Amino acid sequence: MHYSQDYWKDVSSVIENISNVKQIFGKTMLITGATGMVCSSVIDVIAWMNHHRDARIHLMLAGRNKEKIASRFRDVLSQGEYQFIEYDATKDQQLSLRVDYIIHGASNANPAIYAREPVETLLGNIVGLNTVLDVAKNNPRSRLLYISSSEVYGNRTDGSNRPYSEDDYGFVDILNPRACYPNGKRTAETLCASYGQEYGVDFVTVRLGHIYGPSITKVDTRASASFTRDVAAGHDIVMKSAGNQLRSYCYTLDCASAILTVLLNGSTGNAYNISNKDSIVSIRDMAEALAKAGGVKVIFNNPSDEEKKSYNLMSNSSLNAEKIEKLGWIAKYDLVEGVKRTLRDY
Repeated sequence: MHYSQDYWKDVSSVIENISNVKQIFGKTMLITGATGMVCSSVIDVIAWMNHHRDARIHLMLAGRNKEKIASRFRDVLSQGEYQFIEYDATKDQQLSLRVDYIIHGASNANPAIYAREPVETLLGNIVGLNTVLDVAKNNPRSRLLYISSSEVYGNRTDGSNRPYSEDDYGFVDILNPRACYPNGKRTAETLCASYGQEYGVDFVTVRLGHIYGPSITKVDTRASASFTRDVAAGHDIVMKSAGNQLRSYCYTLDCASAILTVLLNGSTGNAYNISNKDSIVSIRDMAEALAKAGGVKVIFNNPSDEEKKSYNLMSNSSLNAEKIEKLGWIAKYDLVEGVKRTLRDY
């Protein structure tokens, strides 16, 4: 990730989309999955507000590796601007913390690992969430935002390609080990709802489409991340399918502003799709947009049997964003602009 002046201008720009953003000024926020693609962008937004708007938001960044967090944010946060919290989403643990807001983004989001470690993927979505839900339960005035996925919807049974609204649920093959991810997310959402009913925990959920941007990690094997690394290195994009799957793409900073919008303005117990209505395209369209911006080609090859095991089970994972747009949020960067920024700052 390269922090350019233009990137920070974009950060300041997306903050304009966050209604009631001053509600988090002076508050304490716990963020899990801090070094991941999505939550690191949320932290960029908060850091900018702390530096330029005197927001005084106290960050608690939870993870397994203190040095990794320090390295990731060395150009963003100075010593004393955040507190490291030792946390492992795969282990049952107790955290005694005083917080106002929680963003839970810790989850295995690497399709190659879904195939190799389906047990750990499934349990990590539940055990780690239970830990932070207990923190929320012990802080009665706090609010928790859970980051879920478009994969919870499964495949439509009516054969249509309509974008999913928040109450559309399709079929997931529960005996397919690749279902460890969508079923883990489904169970996690129900766990949030259960804590809400039994213990009065105030929670909201966001369901992400396919997020892309310069904050991708080196180990991310999702298609758009692999495409980005190839183009940045001057290599042609090698697609291992026809790329006909329809997806909702959203640039990382737009996703960050959407998360904070829902955290501050979403209705308790509700789920909100995060999707850019101007970036609902096929995987092939995404590959071609990146290739065009980087001056390379898209070529095709056959996938291995091992690669097929990690593939998304949904042929259509496009999302309807009308519900979140009613909160005042709208994406700023369409696919062309988002791709340009991705390659500029990766």
